[in-house]
Amino acid sequence: MSLTSVPSELFQRIEASFLRQGLMQHLGARLVSVEPGLCVVALPHSDRVTQQQGGFHGGAMGALADIACGYAAMTTVPAESEVTTVEYKINFLAGFTGGELVATGRVAKAGKRIIVTSAEVMHHDTTGKQTPCALMQQTVMPVPKTY
Repeated sequence: MSLTSVPSELFQRIEASFLRQGLMQHLGARLVSVEPGLCVVALPHSDRVTQQQGGFHGGAMGALADIACGYAAMTTVPAESEVTTVEYKINFLAGFTGGELVATGRVAKAGKRIIVTSAEVMHHDTTGKQTPCALMQQTVMPVPKTY
């Protein structure tokens, strides 16, 4: 008998919101994992995410890190709430072509009015090598669901 992994209620709640993210769907991103205070999102290399030299565009890296942080924060708020980004700072460490980017967002401090998060974006090449390419710190705030 084989055991099938059933997504947790938390994963399902975050995934339902993630699937409404038009930009993430357009770019081809996928939700990898969700735990309280943590979210991992991946983005494969494609023509949709490149800059003029063929590497991952900084805007795509920033969007991916923003999403990973935001959904990590969303795991800390009640189910009838969501979050919105107040600000973020990102450092680009290196540029890459091919493979995929994997952003891991983590909650550093979850308050009632603001939540501070951070993300590390790693490049995974086709051989399995992982290299850091960006670091983000972000502030988000809980907001009521409007749908």
